[in-house]
Formats: sequence, C-alpha cells, structure tokens
Amino acid sequence: MSSTIEKTRKKTGGRVAGVPNKSTALAREAIAKFVDGNSHKLQEWLDEIAMNEKLGPKVAFDCFMQVAEYHVPKLARTEHTGDADQPVKVIHEHKFLD
Repeated sequence: MSSTIEKTRKKTGGRVAGVPNKSTALAREAIAKFVDGNSHKLQEWLDEIAMNEKLGPKVAFDCFMQVAEYHVPKLARTEHTGDADQPVKVIHEHKFLD
C-alpha cells in the first residue's frame, strides 16, 4: 500500500482510547480486591514496619503509598506559566441548563 492510502484510512476495531487492555484491567481489579480484603491487616503490617528499628515510619509510609497508587488513580499535574508583565488569567465559565 502506498503511504497516501494509509494516511486516509480510518482506524477500525481495537480498543477505544482510554480503555485499559484486558490484562491491565484484571490486574487492577485483583489488586483492588486484595487491598479491600486485607485492609484490616494493612494497618497491622504498616505498624510493624513503622516500629522496626531498621525500617521506620518513612518506609511504612512509602509502602502505603505504593499500594495506594494502584488503587487510587494519580492526578495529573498542571503548571501554568506566564510573563511577569502579563500574568496568566484563568477564566472559568459555567453554563446552566434550564
């Protein structure tokens, strides 16, 4: 096929953008079930890690954050920059439907 035909052909089939593949969805579901099913034990585990002289509270917190990041999605960071003479203006409009 020539490159011009490939450029004009629309994508058909496959996953919709933003939908995780089957393996990813199953892995996330399994992790969520594990976390939910062991939430009562999680506090005990974190306390044991925090009380350990070699590990301490920082390692316990890091463990918690690593588990949480698979269960709660991260928020994207956005940085707005502008010229010192012309600062960034944010205009937020609402349209209320009757």
